[in-house]
Amino acid sequence: MVFDGFTAEAFAFYRELEVHNERPWWLANKPRYDEHVRAPFEALAEELEPVASSVKVYRPYRDVRFSHDKTPYKLRQGMFAQRAPGIGWFVNLDASGVSLGGGFFGDASFTKAYRAAVEAVGPGTELEGIVAALREAGYETGGEALKTAPRGTDPQHPRIELLRYKWLTARRQLSEADAVGPGLLDALFDTVDELQPLVRWAAANVAPKR
Repeated sequence: MVFDGFTAEAFAFYRELEVHNERPWWLANKPRYDEHVRAPFEALAEELEPVASSVKVYRPYRDVRFSHDKTPYKLRQGMFAQRAPGIGWFVNLDASGVSLGGGFFGDASFTKAYRAAVEAVGPGTELEGIVAALREAGYETGGEALKTAPRGTDPQHPRIELLRYKWLTARRQLSEADAVGPGLLDALFDTVDELQPLVRWAAANVAPKR
């Protein structure tokens, strides 16, 4: 399957879903989703297989069992190309455009390993340089973070900003105009290349040791 790019219809689908997030509308419009969202994502997943150990295109359905929000469908389509468990690159599409990025996500064991690496001089200063370079290149860095210093961490630590994160990603946002068409594939592989230092750092310092 060849990735020919997303069409304007993919973004229109999510603009309408924001207003009609209900099963009857979804069933009536599912052929649009299959053609303009799901199929291009599956083609994009095939393109990413050479750089990842696995690629997952997420399901469009929300898990509403423990949520007060009972709307049944996600307002974006996502995909994750995994290099190591919880570490890799992602693509998200919603009504506003496409987000390209990478980094790591994980449980408390990931956070513990991440903070230990950030506190250490060698890997910590290496990550500082990686993050500074990505921000200079226009990436937004983020992730779930504490408002204060983690328990047992010196609030004056030189890398306290990084230590507050539980997980870390970098992303850039493309507007619909920039994301329509096959040129998105070049932008995605540019992102894969530019985020290799962050992904390699996470694989070396955060991934569970086997």
